[in-house]
Amino acid sequence: MGRIFGTDGVRGLANRDLTAELAVDLAVAAAHVLGEVGAFADQRPTAVVARDPRASGEFLEAAVVAGLASAGVDVHRLGVVPTPGAAFLTSFLEADMGVMISASHNAMPDNGIKFLARGGLKLDDDLEVLIENRLEEPWDRPVGADVGRIGDSHAGVAAYVKHLVSSSPRRLEGLTVVLDCANGAAFEVGPRVFEQLGATVISIHAEPDGLNINENCGSTHLEDLQKAVVEHGADAGFAFDGDADRCLAVDQTGEVVDGDHILAVLAIAARDAGRLTDDTVVATVMSNLGFVQALESVGITVIQTAVGDRYVLEAMRAGGFNMGGEQSGHVIMGDYATTGDGVLTAVHIAARMSESGQTLAQLASVMTRLPQVLINVPGVDKARADSDPTLLGEVAISTARLGDSGRVLLRQSGTEPLVRVMVEASTHEEATDVAQHLAAVVRTTLSL
Repeated sequence: MGRIFGTDGVRGLANRDLTAELAVDLAVAAAHVLGEVGAFADQRPTAVVARDPRASGEFLEAAVVAGLASAGVDVHRLGVVPTPGAAFLTSFLEADMGVMISASHNAMPDNGIKFLARGGLKLDDDLEVLIENRLEEPWDRPVGADVGRIGDSHAGVAAYVKHLVSSSPRRLEGLTVVLDCANGAAFEVGPRVFEQLGATVISIHAEPDGLNINENCGSTHLEDLQKAVVEHGADAGFAFDGDADRCLAVDQTGEVVDGDHILAVLAIAARDAGRLTDDTVVATVMSNLGFVQALESVGITVIQTAVGDRYVLEAMRAGGFNMGGEQSGHVIMGDYATTGDGVLTAVHIAARMSESGQTLAQLASVMTRLPQVLINVPGVDKARADSDPTLLGEVAISTARLGDSGRVLLRQSGTEPLVRVMVEASTHEEATDVAQHLAAVVRTTLSL
């Protein structure tokens, strides 16, 4: 069996790639592995299981719960809860592990299974490999009173909502917000949190039916949110994805505020409040150069990692930092969460608006986004992208040409024979010119 864990759990077309049988086996293997590495205490192990509203999540939830219980694990079934809610409740309920069934922003037919360790932490690569190695192995099955028990945790959502509300530094009376819940896992939590904080809330795409998650809505389709904010004269709009671990925003004019702007606003707010550890924020290499320049101009250090929120988390833990994120809207506020949390992010942006008396557009103007051009070059030998002398020479020449006002980034695709050429420059024309030139060099020098 090849490696089945991707960058964020196991994903695939539900009932084809990700089957009930695989879900049972994964749950059993995870129970065994986490037990052996000491995640379980001496007493009977416990787990929390949550899902987003996808129709396939119903049978996958049943399969995961069955697998865990058959391995002697007591299960708290949470129902529909955002991924960050599952992480919070894994810690809050002192469970030995957590499972989130979701394919995040993917289309409805897909689904995924993510495992969390004690404390609501994502598993590292070594643990995922151990779980894969234990799939379908023979094992001694508990019987009688030793099998796991299953119960529904009805208070879970309320506890998570209370946590989010308590995290806000101030009330939100006087603010009108539009929430696009993507017909996903935040359809209940998002509006409840903002309403309890005193905001006037207009919810859209908050009626999941199991089939409409992420369908022309949420953080990957902002058009309806932009329209609703302007039509209702709202102060801001916030869009979540299917499992609500990311958030993008729209200002009062309908302009999009992306993850770089959001992270910049929150980092500066935390620094001003004396809560930004070492005045440092963690981002990825895909963060716009304008983001880096803006934060460094106000004395905040930016550490950049490979693309992926797991790498942001690793750098945050290694350095003891409490804030990081991605351009896509994954923002990790380590003082309150172990993962990206879209509703938490939205709450703190709204609180910053209320505290400062500034509009979201004014807050976001702290950084100017440099024009960025991305060209995917398929059908090439991506393994040589970091070593081909001709290509590296052309990259060096282009980098020197751009100087401090731009940059070049070449990335290998993780799943395709593809090299991504990204260029930022002071003008879109210059970025396009450099990107097209380097893409042509990639095609010539790395041809198969």
